Amino acid sequence: MAQEIPTEPGGGGTASATRVPTTRRRFLRGLLGFSVMSTMAMVFAPVIAFLIPTKTGAAGAGDKVLAGTVDDIPLGQGKVVAMGSQPTIVLNTAQGVIAFSAICTHLGCIVAFDSGSGLIVCPCHDGRFNATTGAVVSGPPPAPLPAVKVSVEDSGEIFLIGS
Repeated sequence: MAQEIPTEPGGGGTASATRVPTTRRRFLRGLLGFSVMSTMAMVFAPVIAFLIPTKTGAAGAGDKVLAGTVDDIPLGQGKVVAMGSQPTIVLNTAQGVIAFSAICTHLGCIVAFDSGSGLIVCPCHDGRFNATTGAVVSGPPPAPLPAVKVSVEDSGEIFLIGS
């Protein structure tokens, strides 16, 4: 039955209630459980977020993404731009404006254009690609950079076309 608990120290009436005292052991057990659960949430939340694709992925087939204008990229220069969620390197060469995926085929680092050598260079492991064909010139990359379709409008705007 109910336990009689005094309401005031030193006398007075009694209250009828069932009360479970909070012990140090119970508090530490709850704290440990909370710590384990929050640690598991911090570990698994990024894994789950990685496995579930986002709704704003790369540009779809036929989608046009504005990469800039011909004035933004002078002749003999290059620029990395976002095409949806994929980085793309756009180059203004003597043959015209061309574009490649800016993701190195070795380990996925973002490449850049080196105007001194005229090559596309991966800073991670010194992979080098031909700036006009995307072919591997030297280094560890196993495959060339995939080409991206480019359209230059009459107004000088450069559009990347998703495939």
